[in-house]
Amino acid sequence: MQPRKYSVEEKTRKKKSQRINLNDLANTILFFAAFLGIWQLTFMLGIWPKVALPSPAMVAQSFAELNFSLVVNIAVTMWRLLIGFAISIILGVCIGLTMVKFKDFGKTMSSFAVGLQSFPSIAWVPFAILFIGLNEYGILFVVIMSSVFSVILSTYNGIRSIPPIYIRAARNLGAKGVSLFRFVMIPAATPSLISGITQAWSFAWHALIGAEILMAASLGLGHILDVGREFQLMDQIIASMITIFAIGLVFDRLVFSKLANRLRERWGLNQSNE
Repeated sequence: MQPRKYSVEEKTRKKKSQRINLNDLANTILFFAAFLGIWQLTFMLGIWPKVALPSPAMVAQSFAELNFSLVVNIAVTMWRLLIGFAISIILGVCIGLTMVKFKDFGKTMSSFAVGLQSFPSIAWVPFAILFIGLNEYGILFVVIMSSVFSVILSTYNGIRSIPPIYIRAARNLGAKGVSLFRFVMIPAATPSLISGITQAWSFAWHALIGAEILMAASLGLGHILDVGREFQLMDQIIASMITIFAIGLVFDRLVFSKLANRLRERWGLNQSNE
């Protein structure tokens, strides 16, 4: 098999993309260096006591002390997130498609979903404790209820926002049933689905950490934060916060952004390629 030959436009676009990535990396490194410098300077000035604001070195030492325990807690938290988020996507897509199929149900459910989407995720915790209990199922319930409505609305609005001319043109060309849904409706609704799933992940992530703290989970990043609060270990709290931030950044940059770009390229929706 011969290697693929890139056109001049593709090579230019690839070089430009690499240049932008290097610029982003340099800007990110510069930002974090400035942030650490300000943090260290504030610590040295002694504006706050060491108990309230530890130095970057003390937080780094906390990372070293947590060691394997941090890895285990991250794994538990990500496992909960994976299960809850997957259930949210499955339920959300199924309910959203049902709303499109049955218009009266869709109108009623859409108003209901908008109200519950704005419902604070932490408010589900007392309900989950009394209804389900202080266990894994209670935590998953909070995660699902906090994220599923974003998927429902993005599926429903994405399908309904498809220009009717696309459907009529596809039917005139012989597309119908599954082929119409797969090759016309899904690509046209892709931008809305991507934004809804990304938003749902954000809601699920926020809800999960809050549920782990308030429901006294025995493992997880929320557990580390709760232990740090109880024993006034600010270095451990900041280490957990940095970990939560890093995971969120990695998923946003390396998972959802790349997934969105690949789907847009697959369905011919990436305007930058035109």
